[in-house]
Formats: sequence, C-alpha cells, structure tokens
Amino acid sequence: MRIVKRPEYLIREYPLQQGSLEIAYIEEYFNEFPERKTAAEICERLEGRQFQILMAEAPVDDGTTVVPVSYKVSHELRTEETDAKLKDLVERLSDTIEFRDRRILYNWLGATRRDWRGQGHFRALTEEQEEWAVAQGFDEVVVKTKNRYYDMRGTLDSLQFDVIKLEPAAASLDSKVYLSKRLGPSVLDAHRSRRSVTRA
Repeated sequence: MRIVKRPEYLIREYPLQQGSLEIAYIEEYFNEFPERKTAAEICERLEGRQFQILMAEAPVDDGTTVVPVSYKVSHELRTEETDAKLKDLVERLSDTIEFRDRRILYNWLGATRRDWRGQGHFRALTEEQEEWAVAQGFDEVVVKTKNRYYDMRGTLDSLQFDVIKLEPAAASLDSKVYLSKRLGPSVLDAHRSRRSVTRA
C-alpha cells in the first residue's frame, strides 16, 4: 500500500503595519471583490483590537521563489462597537449570536487566487486561524458573504460553518449570508493540513 504524503502549506503571520501593506497589495491584484481595502483602512480597522493577518504562499517555477496565493484577516468583534460598520454588524447578528460573556472572532477579509483554488490553501489558513483563536479564548467565529459567491459558500460549508442568518435582497444574488462556527478543542481534532508557519 502506497502512502501519500500530504503537502505542507507555507503560512506567514504578519504584524499590523507590514500585514496591512501586504493585504492591500493582494486585494488590488487578485481579489475579484469590487470593494478593495487600502492599507490605511486595514490599519484603522485593526488598531487597538485583537487581530490576525495570515497569508499562504506557494513555490513557483523552480521552487526557489514563493508567491502569495491566499490570505485571511480576522479580528475580535465586540458587543459595544464605535465603528459604524461594525456597530451595524453587531446589531444584525444580535438575534443569532450571543455576545454577552463570550469572545467573537470576525472573518473580515479573505480570498484565494483563482488559479490556486481547490488546493487546500484556504483550508490551511482557516485551520491555523482556528488554532490561534482557540488559544486566545474565542468562542465563535463568524463570517459574512453574499449569495453570489458560490465558491466561498461551498468552501465555508466544507469547513463546517453553519448558516445562521439570511438577509434577502431584491436581487437574490445580492442577499447577505451570515455563517458561524463554534470553537473549542474538538474543532482542532478535525484539522488535517500540515502547516509551516513563519511570524514576519
């Protein structure tokens, strides 16, 4: 019986300033979402709160060069938010998420380059995020997407995120979909990616 060795995913974790520049660059060059974030916007959102910026890299050509292929940015979501967008988000989730005496992590940004999808990079990032979130004491992670992003919804489904709320829109494709996943040690038992993590 032949044993197939699982690939090892290369992940880099960034501090705020450097990470915001890296994510802004990626958002500009391979994110198909219409609203792209600048480094200043990313810094403003993450400053003063617990966050994590992760990027998956993969070798190209002869293997001596690596390029960014997937990323994920998450941050804590507080019961009392002053940022208008986050305050609105908390209000929208208040009937489905219990915030009191619980720590909620919000998956804010994330994507994978189209030509690198289906290779496990986003799963590896998610599993690394979950390991960090459990260690930091977060109880649940939530994410918001739109009905039109079928690939993202399928990926979240495979990662065992549950749909907790649907906000219908006049155009069905623009309906907002909210998903969540409860965190705990048992979540880590289901992880299957081999990861090499570098802290930048």
